[in-house]
Amino acid sequence: MKRDTATRVSVAALGATLLAGVAGVAFAEEQVGPGGEIDVRVQIEDDHAGILAMSVAGTSAQLSEDGSTGTVRQFTGALPTVTVTDTRTADEIPEGAFWWVEGTASSFVGDAAQPEIGPEHLGWSPSVADDGDGVVAVGPEVAPTLDDDASPNNVGLEGRELLAMALTSEEAVGSWQAGAQLLLQVPVGTEVGTYTSTLTLSLFE
Repeated sequence: MKRDTATRVSVAALGATLLAGVAGVAFAEEQVGPGGEIDVRVQIEDDHAGILAMSVAGTSAQLSEDGSTGTVRQFTGALPTVTVTDTRTADEIPEGAFWWVEGTASSFVGDAAQPEIGPEHLGWSPSVADDGDGVVAVGPEVAPTLDDDASPNNVGLEGRELLAMALTSEEAVGSWQAGAQLLLQVPVGTEVGTYTSTLTLSLFE
């Protein structure tokens, strides 16, 4: 590592020396003999392969208190819009393929060393902007673990949970948008402060 650094420094110093030398040369102002012209050509092939990709319209979601009770403090918010775009042709899509988007959350970590809030306390209600053809299906609602009325699907986003899914990739060519309402429930008495969790979204086929 030290040898490489020394080499780079030496080259830089040499470059400065060369530039200084060139600056002191007097160039002729009159062209000698005929000039020459060179045509530079490039051929760009029509090779625009389609892609399957996902984008998210934002990097954060703010939760605000809404609907708390005497035993549970509740916070709600919205997931930034998730867009899945497929520009492939039928020949580029594997036979029988389908895509889906999953989400999983990490624990909420406090800003003042408070005890962490587990990801099982965060749930969501997914939605899909569909054109009515039913090509893209919405994932099931996943409730926080404190919501006993939603059992057995009150497991929160501790594991990998479905946001949206194309029944077949071939029929879902184009652009599709999905979202979700987020719901965090914690026990009354949870230490005050700011908590942050990372919700990871992934596209699979």
